[in-house]
Amino acid sequence: MTPSRFLRRTLLATAAATLCLPALAELADVKAAGKIRIGIDLSAPFYGYVDDKVQPAGSDVDAAKLLAKDLGVELEIVNTTNSARIPNLLSNKADLIISSLSITPERQKAVDFSIPYGAIQAAVGAPKSLAIKGIDDLAGKTVAVTRGGPQDKILSERAPQAKVVRFDDEAASITAAASGQTDIVAITPPIIAAIAKRAPAREFEVKFILQSYQLGIAMRKNQPELMNWVNGWVKTNLHNGKLNEIHLKHAGVAIPKEIIDGAK
Repeated sequence: MTPSRFLRRTLLATAAATLCLPALAELADVKAAGKIRIGIDLSAPFYGYVDDKVQPAGSDVDAAKLLAKDLGVELEIVNTTNSARIPNLLSNKADLIISSLSITPERQKAVDFSIPYGAIQAAVGAPKSLAIKGIDDLAGKTVAVTRGGPQDKILSERAPQAKVVRFDDEAASITAAASGQTDIVAITPPIIAAIAKRAPAREFEVKFILQSYQLGIAMRKNQPELMNWVNGWVKTNLHNGKLNEIHLKHAGVAIPKEIIDGAK
């Protein structure tokens, strides 16, 4: 099943479930509840993971903590998988999604996005010994991806002769690459670095960049007050440098200048 068909089926199922839910929470409802539920995939270093103290950590976790603090409410992290991010939002299990979620036209049909708060690159990683320079070199080769992620869609469309193996979350993709279950993985550069650190003997490295995407904070449609507040929060924290500090801390590189300049 293609990623787009999978997403459409999932959206239909969750839409049916939401018919019996109460009115969707707006900004005033979140403040009245005293907490905001934010969906984060905790199996996606450096964006979200569980640290050695068994506590949520990562750039998306720190961004969510900052957002809740600035809003003046408690943060409730809703742990989600990559493929369940939008379904968890549509089924009212979360108020927002901050989970390395790229803004795409297809996703915008189902949810609303804030202005971009960061960017993510889709890359191909493999051991140093493998001669892979471009997408044509993936023909006939097995490539691990996280189901429903941007890399899944890119390979389905641009590398139809690759043998794509789909895993339900980033942790499973990392394990497959680190253990030698697969030699090639399509994921983000920081996660390729995490694979190299986990299994240094495999000498994993970034082979080439597939595409760059803007990241947005997702919310259910028709929530203008919440949207306005979140957009204002993103602008403020891009310009005061706090979101960039978080990104530097976890990724080791700055948020792209065009993202900061575009937050007007």
